[in-house]
Order: sequence, then C-alpha cells, then structure tokens
Amino acid sequence: MNWKTAPLLASLYDYAVQNRALSRLGARALWNYDITHLHTLIAAQDPSALTLDIPCGGGLAVTDNPRHVAADISPTMLKRARRKTTTLVQADIYNLPFPTSTFDACLTYNGLHCLEDPRAALHELTRVLRPGGTLQGTTLVKAAGRDSLIKLLQHQGIFGNPGTRADLHTWLETNALTDITLTANGAVTAFTARKSGTHHSPASAKVD
Repeated sequence: MNWKTAPLLASLYDYAVQNRALSRLGARALWNYDITHLHTLIAAQDPSALTLDIPCGGGLAVTDNPRHVAADISPTMLKRARRKTTTLVQADIYNLPFPTSTFDACLTYNGLHCLEDPRAALHELTRVLRPGGTLQGTTLVKAAGRDSLIKLLQHQGIFGNPGTRADLHTWLETNALTDITLTANGAVTAFTARKSGTHHSPASAKVD
C-alpha cells in the first residue's frame, strides 16, 4: 500500500487524527499514547521560524502562516491540508525540492514509522535545516509494547521500517545532530535535535 496512491486510507486516517475525541481514544487504545503530548508540541511551534512540516498530512500542525511550509507526498493529504493553508508543496521526503540550509525548523510528526528508510529521511531533513536549526518530531518505535501491531501494519503495507528508541537516537546522532532529546510516551517517542554549526544568512523557501 502506498500513501501517495491510497486516497481512502489517507482520508480516513486524517479524519480520525483531526477528531480530538477519536484521536485521543485511538492513540490510547492502540499505542498507549497520550496524544495531548503531541498537541502540546504543536502549540509550542515558533510562528516566526521558517518551518518545513513533512509529512503534514491533513494539516494537524498547520496554521495559515506563510512561514510554515506544509509538504506531503499524498495529493489527498495536501487537498485536505488546503483547508488550513495555501503554503503547500507536494514533496518526497527522500528528495526535498529545497536548497541546503533553508529552514529554521523541520517538523515530522507521526511519519517516520511509515517510511522504508527513516534514517535516509532524517538525513534529507537535516540537509535542508540551517546550522543551529531544530528538528522535531514524533514516531512509533519498536520494543515499546506494541510490536505485534506494528508487524501487522507492516504486513498490510501501512508501516515501513520503524526502529527502536535506541535506533532513533543513533539515526539522529549519525546525521550530525546534537542536543538530542527523546521523550517516550507509550509506543510513541518524541524527539528534538539541533543541527551543528552557526547560521549566518537568512534563507527563503520556494513553494510552487
């Protein structure tokens, strides 16, 4: 199953995520996760930072802010996100259409576990992040009490190759990211990290 070519799956998933009651119950029942942690992360976003949000899904973390670039590979998700913003771009997380060191912040909420190669995706996000910029996200991880469900969703083609919490730390560390913080909640781990170096000149993102 491919998120890019599965409009029904994308629509159903987005409906559940955007519905506060459904998402709260589903996150707790499926992943032993308190989804208010995700809402807290989203609320703390800096609106002045030039931010890439990928996969943006239907726009859970999106606001009508031209400095918040919402990107996704799924046309269905982008169509749904358009309800909240017009700063949208269809993009492959492995091959982002932005210059190196473009963004002040990169966000990737609940997407890495759907990817075949999360480490490569983090490498590309780090590339477009400016020195000193922040990478932040959430992902499901193995060895957190929900491996059988993860395997089922992998078999159905919905999930890719999520790692353990230790794997996630290694992926971040090997991409030259520092100040790494991992916060576990049920089977979900939130992470923040900073790209090494100092940024000297502002960059702007081109959104077609």
